[in-house]
Amino acid sequence: MSKLTGSRTFEQVLAEIERRITRSGLTVGDRLPGERQLAEELQVSRSSVREAFRVLETLGLVECQVGRGPNAGAILTYDPDGTLTDLLRLNLGLSSLTMREVIDTRLMIEQWSAAQAARIPHDTDSTQAMAAALTAMDNATTPEDFVHHDMAFHIALTDRAGNTLNSAIMRALSNTLRQYAVEAVHRLGHTTDLQTDHRLIHTAITTGAPADAVTAVTEHFARAYPPITH
Repeated sequence: MSKLTGSRTFEQVLAEIERRITRSGLTVGDRLPGERQLAEELQVSRSSVREAFRVLETLGLVECQVGRGPNAGAILTYDPDGTLTDLLRLNLGLSSLTMREVIDTRLMIEQWSAAQAARIPHDTDSTQAMAAALTAMDNATTPEDFVHHDMAFHIALTDRAGNTLNSAIMRALSNTLRQYAVEAVHRLGHTTDLQTDHRLIHTAITTGAPADAVTAVTEHFARAYPPITH
């Protein structure tokens, strides 16, 4: 393979890793080539490979293990939801988006999705997923656990609206936002108000009240991310 060049070589390394994952049919738990091996094969510096792995780990796509031997290296930790979602995750992670841009985009998607979801007259799997996420958040013991189920709730909300592209973008945004959301829960010090918001959203959607659903989503974001939304 020809040498990769350019001021942001690690981005090209990322693209090559993505191609290898797709071409090789790797799944969760499979190990990627090591840092040294990739650097030699791609004819790039190990620092470029290391930076690529760091980005993938930040996005939650791999888990990097330090040390030497068979247990060292990067392990694939996600089950791809489809090529579109993978591409969005990667592009969002590499762009220069500010946190405000991420929050604003997610808010717009969820406001529209909440209104659409409230207009669907019959119960669906996504509504049941929202209810299950509510229960799981009630039983969460750590901010990380709470945020995991919180993301599931909001993704199910978006799925219910029925726009595949919005669902893919939502998954990408949620993955990018995960750590900030954990910090937000730590900052609030409790999840009572957030759960009240979630229940208002769920009720508005299941009772067919689009305007109330949009209001509940908007107020929820203002509470969860006040430095961003105000």
